[in-house]
Amino acid sequence: MYRFVRSFSAISVLALVLSACGVQGEEPAPVGNDSELAQAERTPFPLDALFAEAAQEFDVPADLLKAIAYVETRFEMIAGHEEHEGLAPAHGLMALRGEALERGAALADVPVDTARSDALGNILAAAALLSDYADELGLDRADLAAWAPAVARMSGIESLEAQSHYVHEEVYATLRQGVVAVTPEGDVAASIDPIKVEADFERWVSDKAAGPDYSGSIWRPSPNYNSRPSGSIGDPAMVVIHTCEGSYSSCWSWLTNSASGVSAHYVVKENGSEISQLVREYQRAWHIGATYQCSNNNNVDCWRNGYSSNHFTIGIEHGGYASQSSFPSGQIDASARLLCDIASDNDIPLDRYHVVAHGTLQPYNRTDPGPNWPWTTYLNLAASYCGGGGGGTIIVDSNNNNNDTSQGYIEVSGNWNSSANVAGYYGTGYWWASTESISDGASFWFYLEAYGNRTVEAWWPAASDRSSRAPFIAYDAAGTKLGTSYQDQRTNGQRWVTLGTYRFKRGWNRVMLSRWTGTGAVVVADAVRVR
Repeated sequence: MYRFVRSFSAISVLALVLSACGVQGEEPAPVGNDSELAQAERTPFPLDALFAEAAQEFDVPADLLKAIAYVETRFEMIAGHEEHEGLAPAHGLMALRGEALERGAALADVPVDTARSDALGNILAAAALLSDYADELGLDRADLAAWAPAVARMSGIESLEAQSHYVHEEVYATLRQGVVAVTPEGDVAASIDPIKVEADFERWVSDKAAGPDYSGSIWRPSPNYNSRPSGSIGDPAMVVIHTCEGSYSSCWSWLTNSASGVSAHYVVKENGSEISQLVREYQRAWHIGATYQCSNNNNVDCWRNGYSSNHFTIGIEHGGYASQSSFPSGQIDASARLLCDIASDNDIPLDRYHVVAHGTLQPYNRTDPGPNWPWTTYLNLAASYCGGGGGGTIIVDSNNNNNDTSQGYIEVSGNWNSSANVAGYYGTGYWWASTESISDGASFWFYLEAYGNRTVEAWWPAASDRSSRAPFIAYDAAGTKLGTSYQDQRTNGQRWVTLGTYRFKRGWNRVMLSRWTGTGAVVVADAVRVR
């Protein structure tokens, strides 16, 4: 909706453009109809006048209202969704939710629906609520610093540490730095001139240790976790991407509250300047309320069907909302670095089947991270930080639409047949061909930036008509044959099977599945993983 220039610096510009203006997020995830969201997206409007009107009516500092709006929503009219049970969805520029929304609307004498979906109504409700808190606290309205306790109360945050972070490091930091938001046409929509002010509010001082699994995080342990089950179902195998449906501080505060009954492994701040780790990666966080159904995830890992998705996933929450029009580049970059670390430590592929949206695995009541999460940029960034793939991992699927063809692709002749008849395939299907003495293999090509040893694995759906000696032949970039691995494709389906470790060269190497083996069977080219 707007782009922001923090501290009036032309260097730090964040573009936030409405979907209605023709800019969409990459690879949109499916979402249901949302009339409130559609209405909000059709409302590009100047904001300074609205904040001034609400501030004058309720004797509240206009810049303070703007700072809260910036921290909560980056000046977007968000249409809230539920992310955490027990925490009502937030709405509008001011992210009002639940009882606070209703009370603010009553104090402002506007209908709740207006406070929820109309920009001025939303700001009026927030101003009325903030003013009421000021009266209750007996604040000096002329002293901007003195409003801090009312800001803390309005946040809805219970934790004193999180209140301190929200007040000092978010709202009052925004006042000190200043903000300018402009419309797509270049007109100023809202602005805060930098103000030298320190909140009159107790600052939480503590030596926070680094996260035990990611040194770039702060350790804020949550009591809401338990042990993963033993066996392969408890091995971390996927990363779930969430949006908090709220601000960073309120998010980690809620997820570390024992009364909430929910958690995640990590939370990433909106500008990417801070990440909180809440649960150890080897422990089971409570971040997704769904059993796994492979039909929601391109039929990947169907053997997990019926198990709780929390058993084998790592959850990353992000300050923000599923309905927002874009995500700050700093947040995407910080999260991508974290994702690379998780993928490297847990041998998780960096693809859309193993880095998945919360709404993908729980589509009946979740949509996050929403249609505008930049999947391609995000995964490419993570891959670049990992040196080319998840922990150096490259996966080549049988469907080139699922491949980053700058890193890997499959090549087959017209004699190979496309199918998805046998369950347990990787991605969206596989290629098969009858065995015979003919040089007509399926080649999985992959590009390596450097010479070195790599382990090669293959995936296939098993069936009784498969070859008992399917030959997988490894070649380096010079075309030198490195070795052959014979695999019984009647067994070991729906999993990665190691073919061997080979010393590949820089450039385009390949693994070819040959048809030249015992007759009367078929060979299946499904997916190859190189790590």
